[in-house]
Amino acid sequence: MKGDEADHFTAALAAAARRVEQRLDALLAIHPQRGEIARPERLLAAMRHGVLNGGKRFRPFLVLESAALFGAEPAAAMDVAAALECIHCYSLVHDDLPAMDDDDLRRGRPTVHRAYDEATAILAGDALLTLAFDIVAAVELPAERRVALVSMLARAAGLGGMAGGQMLDLAAERDAPDEAGIIRLQAMKTGALIRFACEAGPVIAGASGEHRERLAAFGEAIGLAFQLADDLLDLTASAETMGKATGKDAAAGKATLAALHGPDWTRRQLAGLVAQARELLAPYGDGAALLSAAARFVADRRS
Repeated sequence: MKGDEADHFTAALAAAARRVEQRLDALLAIHPQRGEIARPERLLAAMRHGVLNGGKRFRPFLVLESAALFGAEPAAAMDVAAALECIHCYSLVHDDLPAMDDDDLRRGRPTVHRAYDEATAILAGDALLTLAFDIVAAVELPAERRVALVSMLARAAGLGGMAGGQMLDLAAERDAPDEAGIIRLQAMKTGALIRFACEAGPVIAGASGEHRERLAAFGEAIGLAFQLADDLLDLTASAETMGKATGKDAAAGKATLAALHGPDWTRRQLAGLVAQARELLAPYGDGAALLSAAARFVADRRS
C-alpha cells in the first residue's frame, strides 16, 4: 500500500474504530435495557473486558464502508457493525479458553478467563453472542431486511460458518486436512464473518442482488487473504508485535496453507487475492476507495 493511501486508510479505520467503540460502550452500559431485569456486574465487566479493548474493528469497518457505498442509513449500519463485533469478540473469548487455544493474552491484555475465570468467560461469550441478535433485531430497517440480516449473521456465525470452522480447526490438530480441507476450514472459521461484513452493506441499503453477490465475492477474497496473512504472521511475527502468542499452529501440528507452501508462496497468493478483490470493486470507482484499500491492508498487516 502506497504512503498516502495507507495514511488515509489508517486514519479512516481508526476513526471508525472510535465510533464503533462508543456504540459498543453504550450497548454494554450498566443500566438494564427494555425487557431486562438486571445486568450482573461481574458478567457485564467480563463482557466489556472482552469487547472494549482497543481492537482494530476491521469487520465493523467493512460493514460501515459497504453500507456507505450504497447510501445506507448510518445509524442502522453502525448497529449491524456493533452486532458483528459482539459476535467476533465472543468467538475470541471462547477461542482463548483452555479447552480451545489456551491463550493468556489477547491484544496485549490478559484474556477474559485469566482476568476473571473460565465460567465467567464462557457466560460472557454466550451473552455477547445473544446480544448481537438482540441488536440486529432492533435495527430501524424494514422487516424483510432485518430478517435477512439476522439469517445471514446466524449462518455466518454458526454450524456452517465460524463455529463449524472452529470445530474443523480443532480436528485439524489430530488429523491434518488436505489443501481443499484447509481452504474449507478457513472459509468457515475466518471468511464467513468477513463475507457477512461486506454483504451486509447492500442488504442494509436495500440494494439489488447483483450488488450483494459482488460484495459477497469481495468478502470471500479478503476473508481468505485475512487468514493467509494471519497464518503468515503466526510463522514469522513475534509475540510482542502480535500482542498474543505466536508459533502455536506449528507447535500444535496444525495444517495451514502458509505452513504447507511457505512464506513466499503465501505472499504471492496474497497479492493475487488483493488484485481479485480490487477488480470486484472496479465498477464502483472512487466510492469504493476505502474498501479497496482494506484489501491491501489485509495483505500487508503486521499484527
